[in-house]
Amino acid sequence: MSVRHEVASPENTSPLTGPVEDLECPTGGWDEFSADERCSRSDDALDPLSLDSETGPQWQPPPLRLEVVDESECVAQYDLVRRMRASICVLGPLLARRGRACVSLPGGCAIGDRPVDLHLKGLAALGADLKIERGYIWARARRLKGNRIYLGGAFGSTVTGTCNVMTAATLAEGTTHIEAAACEPEVVDLGNFLNRMGARISGLGTPFLQIEGVDRLTGTDHVIAPDRIEAGTLMLAAAITNGDVVLDNIRLEHMTAVVETLRAMGVTIEEFGEAVRVMVRGDLRPLDCIMLPYPGLPTDLQAQLMALLCTVPGISIITDKVFPDRFMHVAELSRLGATIRREGASAIISGVPHLSGASVMASDLRASAALVLAALAARGDSVVRRIYHLDRGYDRLEYKLTDLGAAIQRTVDHPHNLPASLQVHSTELPLPETSASDLRGPKWLRRGEFKLVKPDDE
Repeated sequence: MSVRHEVASPENTSPLTGPVEDLECPTGGWDEFSADERCSRSDDALDPLSLDSETGPQWQPPPLRLEVVDESECVAQYDLVRRMRASICVLGPLLARRGRACVSLPGGCAIGDRPVDLHLKGLAALGADLKIERGYIWARARRLKGNRIYLGGAFGSTVTGTCNVMTAATLAEGTTHIEAAACEPEVVDLGNFLNRMGARISGLGTPFLQIEGVDRLTGTDHVIAPDRIEAGTLMLAAAITNGDVVLDNIRLEHMTAVVETLRAMGVTIEEFGEAVRVMVRGDLRPLDCIMLPYPGLPTDLQAQLMALLCTVPGISIITDKVFPDRFMHVAELSRLGATIRREGASAIISGVPHLSGASVMASDLRASAALVLAALAARGDSVVRRIYHLDRGYDRLEYKLTDLGAAIQRTVDHPHNLPASLQVHSTELPLPETSASDLRGPKWLRRGEFKLVKPDDE
């Protein structure tokens, strides 16, 4: 996926990319696979590739090519797994291929309780012996066997749990039925990838999966689906700045709830084949919304949507039924001048005429994106600290925002070795009547200089 100015020539487009972290597969009998140059270079994409280098496949930079090495470890160490939750997805493939695995309990964003009990329940139903000891999941199985598995949880289905059990079941003996499977496009993409390698998975995109176990998988080529969360973030960036942005290679069929929500607020969205134009032509309206598992409004856009609603006059309510405690960004948005009140799993937002620049601290990946969006719309300078969270899920976001009219500079040194920060020096300049800009208000062009400071080791 790429993003460009409406008037930009094709050679000036900036590629947006799809996530590779869920493309974990049981490597029994397959030789190699490749994924095209759209693979993300975000940290959450590169971390599992480093993990794969230890547990099997050797890889080359995008376009990615992975080759299996049989003499490899079955241990996924804490230093790698702690950085991203999706690292838990190596558990199923290792267990199916090598019959044993030792995987550190996962890390990732601090957005509430995210247990791995459904992962363990599903793998145990396939015949694995599992235990948790010293912060690691220890798993062993002579040969996994198909079974009927229910993966529903208190707050809906589990995406990574579905991926883990599905990949393990591809090499299991017999047939596996998964009920309450996650329906997210990323799960479907992984299933299509496995089917191209020789797996026999049906029901993708529904809560009911049927997996006929096979003896081996083979190499293949695969084009990763565009990242719908990155696309949604940029659509919200256009809305919060009263902008006019065109996204190329975007799959709107994966984003129906997002599109309907933005249109309900008054954002204009026009589709041209695989390109989508997002623009604001008037005042936006407040709304009430609920974050739900797919195909509902994604929880991974909750923080960014909240940033937008903070600038919309009136009362809006966001309820998150996926992660009811995912509101650590509320306090930081309040530092920028937002008026937000928490009530259980809901946030009640009173829109303000404008936000004001301030120093804020990112608590997680999507919160960091929300703070950057809010800083784009704020008056005055802002500093977003611990911005290394941003690099975990966005591939060179500052370059894409630069292509849309922001002035961004990334630096890697700091005399005091402070955690990563993003300095947004926002100034409002009169917009000449004859000029065109993607990120602009009705009367003002918002410009900024973003500086990233290298984080210390945590």
